[in-house]
Amino acid sequence: MSKICQITGKKAMVGNNVSHSKRRTKRTFDVNLFTKKFYWVEQDTWVSLNVSANGLRTINKIGLDAAIKKASEKGYLYA
Repeated sequence: MSKICQITGKKAMVGNNVSHSKRRTKRTFDVNLFTKKFYWVEQDTWVSLNVSANGLRTINKIGLDAAIKKASEKGYLYA
């Protein structure tokens, strides 16, 4: 499974490792992802999501139903 948050759409970025001598080599900055199960009250089911730390905060703030609805409108949520 790819390293993409299903709520916010955050994905890994590419950058440089910079040594003391300023020599640059490529590296990836991965997303802080968790696989969590949420109870979706409106559908009366358990849902398993790959969620970033920012996505968890979004779910806590606006609720699971609104977060899933917003993510599916933007195309971040895949089944």
